Amino acid sequence: MEIMTDQGFRKTIKYLRAFIIISLIGMICMLIIFGSILAYAKILGAPPLAVPQSTLFFADDGTLIGESNSGQKRYWVRLKDISPDLVNATVSIEDKNFYEHHGFDFKRIAGAVIADVQAFAKVQGASTITQQYARNLFLEHDKTWKRKLHEAFYTIRLEMNYSKKDILEGYLNTIYYGNGAYGVEAASQYYYGKKAADLTLAEASMLAGIPKGPGLYSPLASMERAKNRQHIILQSMVKNKYISKNTAKTAAAQPLTLVGVHTTQKVKVAPYFQDAVKNALKNQLHLDDRTIALGGLKVYTTLNLHQQEAAERQVNQYVASTSEIQVGLVAMDPKNGYVRAMIGGRDYEKSPFNRAVQAVRQPGSTIKPLLYYAALEQGFTPSSTMRSEFTTFHFDDGQADYTPHNFNNKYADGEITLAQALAVSDNIFAVKTHLFLGEDTLIKAAKRFGLSTKMAEVPSLALGTSGVRVIEMANAYSLFANGGKRVNPTFITRVEDYNGNVIFEKENQTEKVLDPAKAYVMTQMLTGIFDSKLNGYAKVTGSTVIKNITRPYAGKSGSTETDSWMIGFSPQLVTAVWAGYDIGKPLELTAEKTYAKKIWANFMEEALDGKPVKAFKPPKEGVVGVYVNPENGKLATKDCPVRRFTYFVAGTEPTDYCTEHIKNPDSPKKKDNKKVPWYKKIMPWN
Repeated sequence: MEIMTDQGFRKTIKYLRAFIIISLIGMICMLIIFGSILAYAKILGAPPLAVPQSTLFFADDGTLIGESNSGQKRYWVRLKDISPDLVNATVSIEDKNFYEHHGFDFKRIAGAVIADVQAFAKVQGASTITQQYARNLFLEHDKTWKRKLHEAFYTIRLEMNYSKKDILEGYLNTIYYGNGAYGVEAASQYYYGKKAADLTLAEASMLAGIPKGPGLYSPLASMERAKNRQHIILQSMVKNKYISKNTAKTAAAQPLTLVGVHTTQKVKVAPYFQDAVKNALKNQLHLDDRTIALGGLKVYTTLNLHQQEAAERQVNQYVASTSEIQVGLVAMDPKNGYVRAMIGGRDYEKSPFNRAVQAVRQPGSTIKPLLYYAALEQGFTPSSTMRSEFTTFHFDDGQADYTPHNFNNKYADGEITLAQALAVSDNIFAVKTHLFLGEDTLIKAAKRFGLSTKMAEVPSLALGTSGVRVIEMANAYSLFANGGKRVNPTFITRVEDYNGNVIFEKENQTEKVLDPAKAYVMTQMLTGIFDSKLNGYAKVTGSTVIKNITRPYAGKSGSTETDSWMIGFSPQLVTAVWAGYDIGKPLELTAEKTYAKKIWANFMEEALDGKPVKAFKPPKEGVVGVYVNPENGKLATKDCPVRRFTYFVAGTEPTDYCTEHIKNPDSPKKKDNKKVPWYKKIMPWN
């Protein structure tokens, strides 16, 4: 045996010293690099945890009515709202040391490296829950070392900035369980039809096994493989002291009821309304399309399910299924503008075009209340009179002659009051008023009432020949119903982000734009269309639905050759209904011309069923109510055959008494040979 020389020994020591120095330098460099990585991760701060999630829409009572659908079901739930059995099962099988490590399980990593070297490929995973969460949030799922390095960096950032509770909650809300279900809530709903909070140990242990291979271990793909995987998970829970052996045995034997349906796919209530909500999110709240579709928002809306169902039921009842007639309906609370029901068409799947908010149609006589409110501001009263007769209007500026007609060419051929003209929808009275006030007056009034469509400054504007939108007309009438306060159609009361933070909450603000006294006088005149006492040379326009209503309403119908309208309100609800053909085809059948009125009347009755019957409450000051003869607008005496209690702006009430029916007791009684007009023979007054 050779003995090492002194020179050889010194050389060995030299090499050893160099090795130690190099190793120390390497370790220092590694520490510097690692420290730099930690410092850089700290500088970058907490990575955002937002992931694509379905946005959910709720009715006013909290009922889920729909969701955005990108083919993926994602719902975020708090850790406290997840079954503890599912949490424990997941930790036990995926990362038993989750609560002890700082993002990496080095024993598992070492074992995986040895397996990869032996196979000369990436064959075994050792990812912790934090690493998997980082991958789900930021990275692709390819098995490359480059991806693993990026994953490690994100893992460090997550562990440095978030608690174990936050990481576990995020992981459980992002892992894929197959069949388009991302996260435990979507998976629980899909497989078992219940919330993640309500899962049993048997259900939770089977669900926890699916992420390893959704195509293999889903009970819907193979119950045998799913049960085997469940058994492994239950045994791991026993080993890790989450449950006892007896508990595991009981859970393994428990039969399971599978659903296999995304329950929220069935939820598609009021699709036209939901489109309007999405439009409001974009144009009023200024959210981008991706956030609306995949931001995991919770959107709380104003929709009332009872009233929406009533609207749909009435449309289906009165419009034949074979008819091409379309319907637009908007019902809203006049106090705050909350839209409670909306019909945008007969069949959303065939035509998503929303006739309630997008279509511009001629309103006919429903524009008259806006004109007559402007007239009240110019000194008109319910007793103001004009002559109703066949009239051709001539103009000095070269404008063509204009000859409007009343319905069925019926005219009073005498003086009628504003109240009666409104009740029977006299067109001559409306055009005369329009021209007297100036053709720009109605245009200005329409803007005050919130109408945004362009209007032509022509005589026929008084008869509703310029197009409007259904929702804007409903909003305009709400000003009468609420005493003159401007409200805007509102679809959304609150929006929360995926983390439960409130990013929008509706503040109820109103602006006074009408005089309360004049608004109330106008409202009272609008009750006249349901009052047969105002029948004169023609029936009041609401005569066909009087028998269907049981509470005080105010409103106005309107019709053109192609459009049928009814807009009316109670103190609690204002509703506008339009019916017609998309292509502007004339309404020829009698039934087609009555759709709007019948739908409106029966909807209002059903929508308000069970609510207190309320009368229109006059303002505390500014109005005076007196009995008048509705035929001439003068103060009624006991001899007048018909008296109607009528409100006036204080100081404008009539002072003259009706003397047409006063009898002289000293005069001999003579047979009355006065000829009775034909219209009174056909439609006598009460």
